[in-house]
Amino acid sequence: MAEFTPDTPVLVGVAAVQQKIADFHQALEPLALMEQALHDAAADAGNAALLARAGEILVPKGIWGYSDPGRVLASAVAASQAVSVLAEIGVSQQTLISRACQRIASGEIEVALVVGGEAKYRSLCASKAGGEALETAQSDSEPDVMLLPDAELWSEVESAAGLGMPVGYYAIMDSALRYKQGLSPDEHRDQMAAMYARFSEVAASNPDAWSEQEVDAKTIREHSSANRMLAFPYTKLHNSQWNVDQSAALILCSAAVAQELGIARSKWIFPRATAESNFMSVVASRGDLGGCAGFQQAGQAVMAAAGISFDAIRLRELYSCFPYAVRSQLHEFAMTPGGDVSVTGGMTFAGGPLNNFVFQATVKMAQLLRSQPNEVGLVTTVSGMLTKQACALWSAQPGADGWSYSDVSAQVRATTDVREIVADYQGDGRVVGYTVLYQGDDPWRAVAVFDLPGGQRTVAYSENAQLMQSMLEQEFCDQACSVAGGRFNWEQ
Repeated sequence: MAEFTPDTPVLVGVAAVQQKIADFHQALEPLALMEQALHDAAADAGNAALLARAGEILVPKGIWGYSDPGRVLASAVAASQAVSVLAEIGVSQQTLISRACQRIASGEIEVALVVGGEAKYRSLCASKAGGEALETAQSDSEPDVMLLPDAELWSEVESAAGLGMPVGYYAIMDSALRYKQGLSPDEHRDQMAAMYARFSEVAASNPDAWSEQEVDAKTIREHSSANRMLAFPYTKLHNSQWNVDQSAALILCSAAVAQELGIARSKWIFPRATAESNFMSVVASRGDLGGCAGFQQAGQAVMAAAGISFDAIRLRELYSCFPYAVRSQLHEFAMTPGGDVSVTGGMTFAGGPLNNFVFQATVKMAQLLRSQPNEVGLVTTVSGMLTKQACALWSAQPGADGWSYSDVSAQVRATTDVREIVADYQGDGRVVGYTVLYQGDDPWRAVAVFDLPGGQRTVAYSENAQLMQSMLEQEFCDQACSVAGGRFNWEQ
């Protein structure tokens, strides 16, 4: 076994909490779910003293309105000296885990609590009952540390064309990847349906998953009243399920503290290697619309640091907010087909709390690695519109060179072809990626990203029913169209 130093960061306590209480009066609010997850994680580690020794409590921003949840949680677990950290949406969830490991490894803190949670199912039940799911009022407290993204997630040109919810952006990127791979739209849809059917099977065997039912590929693939098309070719069952009440907590500490507190060695899980890209570009500006340099670079970095290959890893949780996220990783990592790509069941079936799923996945990965100590587990992260990417390797055994962290943002910036996006373009353009957005059961608006003769990009839309039908029936990437006034037209 490789040796480790006293300041080596280790994950010693994990917990996932889930509630399915239809009576919203009885259901816990997000803050209470997070508190429960922290106590459960300490119990998992076998030592409640960990909580009071926390140097930082790190929380990703959620749908809730708390201004400084870490401060309330610090009081609840008697961690009076803990620094509260809040990460705004757009900051990678892995960034919080990496920060915790860095500060432990540097000796700045001994223990870090990473926790997040949502209770959107509770809110949904309240809305259906004509009530309101109240939460602890907090607006006058500011976190000690606020982590913010450094750029925008979308552009005005994209918004003007009708892109708003992430599903449309991801569907457009997926069409570009499909075209690059030489798949027909039907082959693409078949592959996605099969992948998500397998996710449902994995979730059905995961006690922490939101869904308990297996769903067949045909049901997932096809538009129906129970499974509406959202943005072609994505149906509701390709979409992350965020109407869940879920929380997860990770307790990390130094190896010295773990030994001092007598935490069983069988509980220890080591972060082996982590790599992140925080370079931000809006979707339509990406020269390779179906590619992802961030995952390519981050994947290469962690595998080189750990001295292993992707194909040697059997325990994998590829971030699965939409099919393109998974397909992009399989493509960029050049993974050999075969084997599961999720240990949870993915974000459609395991549950996709808005800004917390990576913690849920890491909890499950730690549990599996404890029972399979010779394996290495991969957990990946996406933020925004596949805007930021991260890869993390975990194992029950320490790495030969300790924990490795790489920020590949500069490399990704240098290798990414970013195009200028223009508005009010008039002339010819060629489709790089597209989707048809639905409202209710019907196609509403086609949106496409166009390459322009001068090397620029624009985004335009059409509400022509005949054109939308053609885009649903045949490959439309690389088609030449006329663009004017933010709209496009196509003549066969």
